[in-house]
Amino acid sequence: MELLDRIKQLAEIHAIDFIGVAGIANYQKEIRSIGGVLGDSFPRAIVIGIILPMSIVDLLHDREIYENVFQYRKHTYDFINQRLDSFTSMVSSIIQKNGHRVMPVPAAERIDNERVCASISHKLTARLAGFGWIGKNCLLIHPDHGPRIRWTTVLTDAPLPENETVIEEQCGSCNCCAEVCPAQAIRGRNFIEDEPLKERLDVAKCEAYFAELEKAKKLSVCGMCLYVCPYGR
Repeated sequence: MELLDRIKQLAEIHAIDFIGVAGIANYQKEIRSIGGVLGDSFPRAIVIGIILPMSIVDLLHDREIYENVFQYRKHTYDFINQRLDSFTSMVSSIIQKNGHRVMPVPAAERIDNERVCASISHKLTARLAGFGWIGKNCLLIHPDHGPRIRWTTVLTDAPLPENETVIEEQCGSCNCCAEVCPAQAIRGRNFIEDEPLKERLDVAKCEAYFAELEKAKKLSVCGMCLYVCPYGR
């Protein structure tokens, strides 16, 4: 059995919804600009995704109810991140046993508080794997499930077949995410390759909003740009 088929078979057992391969060798400059340096020595990335529980995302229609945001935080962030991290560990072991280099990247990780970035952008690798486009909310938008998917990445040099088709952005004139953003951090600009994140998102405003929630003794949960997106609702 081919290596990628083995990984997909394992994914089926563990209720993983998406498995894809992105070629990242030609995107190292962009990867470094929005993340760390782990990707420098790996030519491709295995992209792994789990669809969020729709009924729990829909609880965000009323974030003033503590139970709603508590459920959202636990079931669409904490637990799914744990599942993704566990699965990347298993995938990494399989790849390494087959004689290839591998680097699992945590599903939720911050390596730079000033840039608010991880070792690698899972949204970028998911886009290169052909799963969707980067929306105005700076999330990966899947044609069917919108931004209601959590992603992670395994970097590798294993000779896996790479995706060759990238989906063009389809947000058009929609500005739902920018209009609903409680921090007014989303600028409403369509994604453009090589354009800095700050042109589309005011990270400082976003961080300040979460700090205000914590100061008010509330759970630091938002998700409104994810909830309101027409794709996936």
